[in-house]
Amino acid sequence: MPEVKSEAVANLPCGAWPSPIAAEQVARGALRLSQTAFDTYGSALYWLEGRPSEGGRSVLVKHSTASQDRAANTDVNLAPVSIRSLVHEYGGGSFFTDIGKVFYVQFDDQRIYCINGSAAPIPLTPAYDSSQSHRFTDFCLDRQRNRLICVMEVHQSGGHEPENMLVSVPLLSAASDAIKEPLVLASGFDFYSTPRISPDGRFFAYLAWRHPNMPWDGCELHVAEVDSEGQLRNDKLVAGGPDCSIFQPQWSPDGRLYFISDHSGFWQPQVISDFASFQVVPLLPSNSPFNQCEFGVPMWVFGQSTYAIVSERELVFAFNRSGIWSLLKVELGFDTSGSHKYTELESPYTDFSYLTAGNGKLAMLAASACEAQSVVELDLQSNRFVTLKSSASDLPGPAYFSKPEVIEFPTDEGRTAFAFFYPPTNPSCSPLAGEKPPLIVKCHGGPTGAASSSLSLGIQYWTSRGFAVVDVNYGGSTGFGRDYRKRLNQNWGVVDVADCQNCVKYLVSKELVDPKRVAISGGSAGGYTVLCALTFTSVFTAGASHYGIGDLEALARDTHKFESRYLDNLVAPYPSGRELYVERAPLNHVEKLNCPVIFFQGLDDKVVPPNQAEAMVNALRTKGIPVAYIAYEGEAHGFRKAENIIRTIQSEQYFFTRIFEIPLDDSLGPVEIENLTC
Repeated sequence: MPEVKSEAVANLPCGAWPSPIAAEQVARGALRLSQTAFDTYGSALYWLEGRPSEGGRSVLVKHSTASQDRAANTDVNLAPVSIRSLVHEYGGGSFFTDIGKVFYVQFDDQRIYCINGSAAPIPLTPAYDSSQSHRFTDFCLDRQRNRLICVMEVHQSGGHEPENMLVSVPLLSAASDAIKEPLVLASGFDFYSTPRISPDGRFFAYLAWRHPNMPWDGCELHVAEVDSEGQLRNDKLVAGGPDCSIFQPQWSPDGRLYFISDHSGFWQPQVISDFASFQVVPLLPSNSPFNQCEFGVPMWVFGQSTYAIVSERELVFAFNRSGIWSLLKVELGFDTSGSHKYTELESPYTDFSYLTAGNGKLAMLAASACEAQSVVELDLQSNRFVTLKSSASDLPGPAYFSKPEVIEFPTDEGRTAFAFFYPPTNPSCSPLAGEKPPLIVKCHGGPTGAASSSLSLGIQYWTSRGFAVVDVNYGGSTGFGRDYRKRLNQNWGVVDVADCQNCVKYLVSKELVDPKRVAISGGSAGGYTVLCALTFTSVFTAGASHYGIGDLEALARDTHKFESRYLDNLVAPYPSGRELYVERAPLNHVEKLNCPVIFFQGLDDKVVPPNQAEAMVNALRTKGIPVAYIAYEGEAHGFRKAENIIRTIQSEQYFFTRIFEIPLDDSLGPVEIENLTC
């Protein structure tokens, strides 16, 4: 065999390594995949793509399951139409498919439209005047009564809080048919989600909750009968409550109601088979090895799915075990032995979401440390996975990918917390003699979110250049049980900050990073953790806040309905607990902040308005601390346009390399850093 020559490895300063992963590639890899769904007979699979290259337009893609060409995907909505709901501002659940039909919410007017085959879309809901807007999401089809059932959110002028309710929308047979007002089926709760009608049309299940709870704090599962007029009768609370979270109620073909409940301390699958007694039965036995695993996720958006009903005899669940996701097949024994068979499926992936089933097939979004999030189809007979669409293309070789290491580290009050640590990785480069890499601490949003083990080009962009990255699952994160999630209650800005600080101390004690070059970066709620960590601790030397929160009082007074009472649990009820809001707001303690910060903000952000970032920038500017501010017209909460994603990545790199005095990449455009003297 011929001798294989290895490339020469250059000793270069960490942070200055040449990398094949460019910001443009990260932006292309920021393709947002979501909500997979088979049509009724499994003849087609649909999913949504948020495309940065098209200004963030959300496109519904159809794949014929009979096609042998895995690239034969077609766009359902052509430019400029974008499919996206704005219920709760975050949306989700914006389309539903039936035999030859697609129902969807159009972004620009928030009306429901129907496409039937090749015919032009027809609207199903009225156009409202400027004094009010109606938003829709989370659909199910009531075949017996020829109507859609969904969540409706009504916004009125005059500063009134939006109203949420469940409604039915009549289906039209022709574009010339008169459009009717939606009919209200349920109202009175602050929030509703997941309306689902039983296969025989007799029963109707839905979730509801009230302020100040978020759905992962506590919500209720109701089941009602549907009368001959299509109205709901004999409504019963069957599971959940103010301190129990329910997720994804779903009917099986034989009329059983499955759902996920965290009443045991972990989100676990349950079933109701008897609708006389409404007895809730756990699907897993009491001695199951999966009882300390999470089968649910926080319902930040509509339409999420962590399990799929393949048939009345088979279900497949995704479950989270200490941050790593796997698949569990359950073969049901209701009608035979009475016991069920459980099989953990082998898989090359470590992250799963949006499971759906049709015609005996399973589809989902899946990812791993080496594979970007993709639409994947699984043949349950052969256990063979096939990729239908990847969120990233033209990837470099896996030698450039840093593999996440799950770390558990000590934190305050004798507890431990979790994180994914990514060491710097580049086959062509190594550090200078004796050099430890600079560290970037990532803070996920939510704060009730979670760090993922899936391939992130945004992380690999840094690690391939010689930075170490740690993505912290601080107390309050999901995936570790209800008690872990509740650590943040009344302690936001305390527990999360302590965990990020202790994570750095742990990595420094292991001599894995340079303690003098530690940056922290995060968006939204993660941006608040960033600003608190920079203000109230001394382990960080630079930071990046992406649409982050600096003033808790301003957030409590000026945010959207879904999160308007979120801080009651995270901090304290407002205004009675105002002292805590003042105490934990970085803006009120700028005298303690002594390191540089760069801010990124969308000027159309309704979740964290621009005045949050601008107040912090002005305070740092006045104090003489190095600060940079980049704001984007036409961007909201999270950036969707490719050019803005690229600029954000490059600007953050420019900022950190200037602050850490790392040799600059000549390809980076300059960023105006005020008060920087070096």
